[in-house]
Amino acid sequence: MLLVPRWALLSSGCAPVLLIAGWVVAALLEGPAYDPATETISVLAAYGASGYWVMTGAFVALGTCHLLTAWALRAAAVAGRMALAGGGASAVVVAMVPTPSDGGSLRHGAVAAVGFTLMAVWPVLAARAGTTVPWALRPAPSLVATAVMVVSAAWFVFEMHRQGAAGAAERVVTALQSLWPLMVVISCLRHAEGRGGP
Repeated sequence: MLLVPRWALLSSGCAPVLLIAGWVVAALLEGPAYDPATETISVLAAYGASGYWVMTGAFVALGTCHLLTAWALRAAAVAGRMALAGGGASAVVVAMVPTPSDGGSLRHGAVAAVGFTLMAVWPVLAARAGTTVPWALRPAPSLVATAVMVVSAAWFVFEMHRQGAAGAAERVVTALQSLWPLMVVISCLRHAEGRGGP
């Protein structure tokens, strides 16, 4: 049985690249007035931001990548695939409800919170028991991945509350969340090669 098609390397590999490239380019377009350590990624996608179109495109591309990867990950438990797809859909919706240029938005914040939560719990929901399961879908690594994402998301919330390094914390959590699907896909492909599969 094919655990994951090879094209999933493209969808899962592009996710972190497009996200990080998006925030780097959008920040450059915004100029020195933007502080990536303290200001969130959402500020770059706000109405009126110089890099609005770049960050909005990056969110849509990220969400599309996660949706495609969720579809491809046949080896993962259905609940995990659904959570990953939900996280992808949340990224697309975040692009459709940007934060206003004059401050936060309850709608934007709610969608982002749902996305962060789904992306944090999908590893543990995708886990399967057994020694024939690819390593990244086993319970222990999946639990560690979820725990790291939850802790980094808690750091982000803490920094938002104290108006500290929220930008840095958000970049850490979103980078981790966008990288784990790639790790799972690589794990599935290596597992199939080790068993002599396609």
